[in-house]
Amino acid sequence: MKSQPDPQARARAGYVRLLDWLVEAAVPLWSTAGIDACGAFHEILDVNGVAVDAPRRARVQPRQLFALQAARRLGADVDESVLRRGLQAFTTRYVRSDGLIRTLVAADGQVLDEAAVLYDQAFALLALASLKPLLGEDAEQAARVLLRAITVQFGRPGGFETTLPPSLPLASNPHMHLLEACLAWMAVSEDPAWSSTARQIVGLALEHFIAPLNSALREFFDEAWRPAPGEAGRIVEPGHQFEWAWLLLSWSRLAKTDPLMLAARVAAMRLVANAEDFGVDPVRNVAMNSLLDDFSIHDAQARLWPQTERIKAWALASAQAGGPWWDIVADAVEGLEPYLRTPVRGLWFDTMSAEGALANGPAPASSFYHIVCAIEVLGAALGDVRCAA
Repeated sequence: MKSQPDPQARARAGYVRLLDWLVEAAVPLWSTAGIDACGAFHEILDVNGVAVDAPRRARVQPRQLFALQAARRLGADVDESVLRRGLQAFTTRYVRSDGLIRTLVAADGQVLDEAAVLYDQAFALLALASLKPLLGEDAEQAARVLLRAITVQFGRPGGFETTLPPSLPLASNPHMHLLEACLAWMAVSEDPAWSSTARQIVGLALEHFIAPLNSALREFFDEAWRPAPGEAGRIVEPGHQFEWAWLLLSWSRLAKTDPLMLAARVAAMRLVANAEDFGVDPVRNVAMNSLLDDFSIHDAQARLWPQTERIKAWALASAQAGGPWWDIVADAVEGLEPYLRTPVRGLWFDTMSAEGALANGPAPASSFYHIVCAIEVLGAALGDVRCAA
């Protein structure tokens, strides 16, 4: 009888393939064609790897800074000047007079939308944490100022507004990314503001975001943190279930003595199990876009980014539990890889149809952050010392 391949060896082989794709193809492409003459990052590259002229969302700029800095840790050739110029372009074009981040500018830097949204603020904090080895205390000072502005201007009972001026529905997704940024800062700073904000968000997730009966992680809420009316309040995204699971497991490792630690770990494992059982199509081996809160399918298409979150959640869960789910990790890696098999290596397909066809369109820069983060989390779980623990 032919022996089955070792699951961890399969996952490790997948990691090696992803790392080669990143270092040899994706970083060389996105650190050249993906950057304009002023050092700012393009929003989209077309199927030939050529930049598309498009308005530039604030969130893309710090995500690219984070991704390229993480790629440097993994051995990619990224000159420090690329990061410094990118940060300068971001600071010049996106920071408002009140210290918050505006959401949209044109390619020439003209302001297109002055609004501030929590999602964008979170990614600015994440980028600053990743760049602290280059910027030192300047990064931490800038992050503290921004966190204070977020707390004062976005703060509301229990959590944070989604937009300014405030509007409904409230959303779990920007809280998730603010938690991610706080965890990144907890790893490099002793300032208790990061752990305090992280715990606040974990508590909000456990009390309100995650349904008590079936552990469905909802997306949208009313002013009292109840599920938003109608279908919006029933939306559940498997990608976000995986992502929240990874974050809750990460937080529980940092907050070892916190009374919420065990509840966070239990909730994380329920999230990851439900996302796998109900949100992954076994035929296509991909995480689907969305379900409803009874776990029925809402949108069977499958974007690239949920595949990366599936890798992260199962890799960390397996590493923390001593390795029982490496077969799922390997499956998740193999589910991601078809999105990366583009005619121009280093790009990606963004969407798979319900029938399994990959749409051959431009590659959004926003996905790069997801891919690099998945590679680094997987590497850490496999013991690569270059990766964040």
